[in-house]
Amino acid sequence: MVFPLNPAPHAKPVTAVPIVMRRVLYALLPAFAVYCWNFGPGIAVNLMVALPAALLGEALMLRARARDLRHGLTDGSAIVTAVLIVFALPPLAPWWLTALAVVVAVVIGKQLFGGLGANVFNPAMVGYVTVLLSFPAEMTQWLPPGGHAELGLVGHLAYAFGGRLPEGMSVDAVTQATALDVVKQELANMRTIEEIRVGPMFGDLGSRGWQWINVSIAAGGLLLLHWRIIRWHIPVAVLAGLLIPAALLHLIDTSRYLSPVFHLFSGATLLGAFFIATDPVSAAATSKGRLIYGAGIGALTYGIRTWGGYPDGLAFAVLLMNASVPILDRYTQPRIYGR
Repeated sequence: MVFPLNPAPHAKPVTAVPIVMRRVLYALLPAFAVYCWNFGPGIAVNLMVALPAALLGEALMLRARARDLRHGLTDGSAIVTAVLIVFALPPLAPWWLTALAVVVAVVIGKQLFGGLGANVFNPAMVGYVTVLLSFPAEMTQWLPPGGHAELGLVGHLAYAFGGRLPEGMSVDAVTQATALDVVKQELANMRTIEEIRVGPMFGDLGSRGWQWINVSIAAGGLLLLHWRIIRWHIPVAVLAGLLIPAALLHLIDTSRYLSPVFHLFSGATLLGAFFIATDPVSAAATSKGRLIYGAGIGALTYGIRTWGGYPDGLAFAVLLMNASVPILDRYTQPRIYGR
């Protein structure tokens, strides 16, 4: 009797890169749906540009580095990078802005450092910060919740690829600043938090519209924890690093400092805690290092939001703490048994 034998490995690991990337995408699906409900199909239009740009940039760099195209294009890492970037871009972003952010992320943030597993900085944040610093005006074209009804899919496509809005509409008329940006501007005008929060863009938990997107992102993050795609150290540390100083300063002066609940459900807090800071390549590798790394991201984010020049700051915080990872990993190694 002949027993057929298959070559090793005989069992496929559940931590294979394509499986991990697919589960990250699955976890983002609820937030994607809620985003479309609140802000229209702009994120889908951006995704139509981002995915081909990511795969093309990946293919060109793999060819230039004489690497296997099939394996590199099917592991899903470029797709996840593209999806994370479109979550951070405004829904009325022109096509070239989306394409530039994704190409910079894949080509410079990832492939120039050696490809998957070798990047020092989070590729998605490299691309996002590049366009944020280079094209600040285009990065402010955020729609109000429900403000997409008059545009529709055709309107979004026309603006993304032709720079045109329906007749009688202007960009300034249909877009607005984010809630965090409004808070920063109005505090500089000596208004109190209580006076600012009565505006129509503010909800019970945070920014109207974004608070429910953040709830959906948190649900996806809990799925990642359940699937053991990520560990608890970084999300908990990021949230603690942000919310503890927010709570202390809010207790000291409620008229000048936002509540921790508002910080939690506004901006990129939960997306950063569960999906960005937890990048296994650019994050710390040890348990103690992850706690320090996450707490640093949270504290830097709060500092930039409160005293810095940008309303959110999480992307800058992630990149700064990425740079600290080598020293964190060196000095937080667990004690070897017996020593």
